[in-house]
Amino acid sequence: MYTIAALYHFTRFDDPDALRPALQALCEAQGVKGSLLMAGEGINGTIAGPRAGIDAVLAHIRALPGCADLEWKESTATKPPFTRMKVKLKREIVTMGQPDIDPRARVGHYVAPADWNALISAPDVAVIDTRNDYEVAIGTFDGAIDPETATFRDFPAWWEENKHRFHNKRIAMFCTGGIRCEKSTNFLLGQGVEDVYHLKGGILKYLEEVPQGESLWHGECFVFDERVSVGHGLVEGPHELCRACRRPILPEDRQRPEFELGVQCHQCVDEYSEADRTRFRERQKQIKLARARGEEHIGAVPRKAAGQ
Repeated sequence: MYTIAALYHFTRFDDPDALRPALQALCEAQGVKGSLLMAGEGINGTIAGPRAGIDAVLAHIRALPGCADLEWKESTATKPPFTRMKVKLKREIVTMGQPDIDPRARVGHYVAPADWNALISAPDVAVIDTRNDYEVAIGTFDGAIDPETATFRDFPAWWEENKHRFHNKRIAMFCTGGIRCEKSTNFLLGQGVEDVYHLKGGILKYLEEVPQGESLWHGECFVFDERVSVGHGLVEGPHELCRACRRPILPEDRQRPEFELGVQCHQCVDEYSEADRTRFRERQKQIKLARARGEEHIGAVPRKAAGQ
């Protein structure tokens, strides 16, 4: 059994690049794999490994400057969710492209999962899903507005174009684990929105704590690892990953005429050139050969870190 820890923490790292080597070495020594992003604004990512290894890495992160009160969400998997470990330096730990955003200054009101249903059912509340379009497509909350954004960087422009829709409304926002809402609520407060709320711990905490019979969530929640999606109780969902476009697909989507393993699915069939497909076919060939040797080809691993 593999322990999975999803975490983020906003703090000030004066030299985040200097912190990377020791963290990378510790993860490798402890058999922990996944992806951690470090920037001047903090740390974000998901890691998986043996219980003792995860505990050692979390203790190390909590000892970093300003990280003593780090929080994280845990789940489990029977198969390795990742095949390699990478600690990366980034400009932002979740990319919004707004240089004045600072979640350490102020954020919206946190709402516990147990209180979320009552909030989003109120008639004066507008509920906004801050995730990417392909994530929203496989699951969301009752009545949630989908901005249909391809990346989180698109959210500010969407808000500017649609803010007139939310006059005299309280705004409730949610995302996978909470990190995008730290920035989006700070952004809306800076835009003059007074009543802004967000789901504490994100969808993952809601699915963990709220019984399915009481839930207002429908579908699955996309996760940025080899599980691809999870449902209530954080049970692994039915989705797979198209290795071309990295969007989630269902097993029955493999039977569609557009599907070619590792090359395209019905969602991306018109998005790539024939040269791209030739490259994808070669990659799929190398993945197959690697697995025949009992190895894992890195091309089989999802590229995006949580929330990007």
